[in-house]
Parts: sequence; C-alpha cells; structure tokens
Amino acid sequence: MANLKEIRNRISSVSSTMQITSAMKMVSAAKLKKAQDAITAMRPYADKLTELLQSLSATLDADSGSKFSSQREVNKILIVAITSNRGLCGAFNSNIIKEVSKLSKGTYAGKDVSYLAIGKKANDAFKKTNKVVANKSAIFDDLTFENVSEIAQMLMDKFVAGEYDKIVLVYNKFKNAATQEIMTEQFLPIVPVEADVNVNLDYIFEPSKIEIVEQLIPKSLKTQLFKGIRDSFASEHGARMTAMHKATDNATELRDQLKLTYNKARQAAITNEILEIVGGAEALNN
Repeated sequence: MANLKEIRNRISSVSSTMQITSAMKMVSAAKLKKAQDAITAMRPYADKLTELLQSLSATLDADSGSKFSSQREVNKILIVAITSNRGLCGAFNSNIIKEVSKLSKGTYAGKDVSYLAIGKKANDAFKKTNKVVANKSAIFDDLTFENVSEIAQMLMDKFVAGEYDKIVLVYNKFKNAATQEIMTEQFLPIVPVEADVNVNLDYIFEPSKIEIVEQLIPKSLKTQLFKGIRDSFASEHGARMTAMHKATDNATELRDQLKLTYNKARQAAITNEILEIVGGAEALNN
C-alpha cells in the first residue's frame, strides 16, 4: 500500500485536474450556446437554397453553360476534411479522420485523392501523405462568411480549371450536445435533383436563366461550405462539453476512491502506533 504522502499527492493532482476539466466544460457550454444558435438559425436558409439550386440544376441543358454541374469521369478527387484546431473533445476528430481514410482506401480506391484540411487535427493526420493541398486551420480564428467564401471560391476555381473532377465535404453535423452525425456531402459537381412528379421544375426565370445561375450557384456553394464549418464548430463544443463532463465525473470518482484509501491507510497507521504503545507499556510492566 502506498504511503500517506503519496496518496495525498495523488488526491491533490486529481483535484487539480478536476478543476481544469470542470472549467473547460463550462467554457464549452457557454460557447456551444452561441454556436448552436448560429447554426440553428442558418440551417433552414442553407437547406432551402440547396434545394432550390438542385431543382434549378435539373432544368439546365448543355447550352446553359453551368460549369459547376458538368459531370465528367472521376479520376482526381479532393476531400475537404473539417475538424478542430484543438483536442480534448472525445472522438470528434478521430471519427472524421477515420471516415476520410475509409473513403480514400475504400470508395475512392485507385483514384488520385488529395485533401484540404480545415482544422489542425486534419492537417496533422494527413500531412504525412504529402497530399494536403492547403491548410485552412486559421479560419476558426475569425469564422465569418467572407473568410469561408474565399475557401469556397478557391474550390470552385480548382474544379472549373479541371484540377479535380469531384470535391467532397466530410464534417460532423450538429444534432445536440451529446450527438454528432458524420456527413459526407458532394460539393462539386452539383447533383441535380431527380425528376419526380411531386417536384415542380417548371420555373419562370426573371432575369434570364443564365444570369440567375451565375449568381445563385456560387452563393449557394459558399453557403453550403459555411454551413458545414458552422455545423462542425457547434459539434466541436458539444463534444468537448460532453467529454469534459465525463472527465470531471471520472476525476470525482477517482478522488473519492483515493480519499477512502487514504483514510484506511491512516487508520491502519494509527492502529499500528497504538499497538506499539500498548506493547511498550506491557514490556515495561514485565
């Protein structure tokens, strides 16, 4: 059994860790509220815009000049992996890294796959492959639509230039503080909605269809990427809050066990001292 000093040191260490995890939980809870409100307010707009874009794409013909919906043979693929810059958030980052690796080695096996990292954890995981075309981790320092638009524009330019035949987003979709859903979305080319009797594809365009396409598609793509990063940002704080809550509970349990061990060791030491005193007194009497 460890001596009393060692047990006291461990109790002190665990208590300090518990204070840190508890503080991190409260910070993440405060940030989560703001991030959750942002993505909740944005999601209906982004989903409706994407739906409109897909419906519009279904009405386009070859002469409409939609450079973002051109389907070609897929040889070069760019996977945009959206993670966080920091850890201590459970399996949040590892789930994305595993999903991206699964896509690379499974779904897109035999293809020329490259990565664009949004988040330091994704960059750290894939930089050793020498196929990370860009690291946009700094976006989380100032997460605004304007800054995300620059990344989206770069992706659109690379697709139009023929550098990549397909661009895919992989990120965590926020459901609640304890649940995140891994999403794999095709960013480019745009996938038109399948013709359905319940879908109205008969539009009257004002101004012309070409002008609407040139304005709507880039804006929709930028909004789609911004929504994905916002979803991931909210999911990160939810995952970190949950992880720190569990860590605090585990630290509390460990501290209580150490205190019980300390009390038992202390009681045993006191008992031994009493026995020594009694034994010494008996020896003097004899």
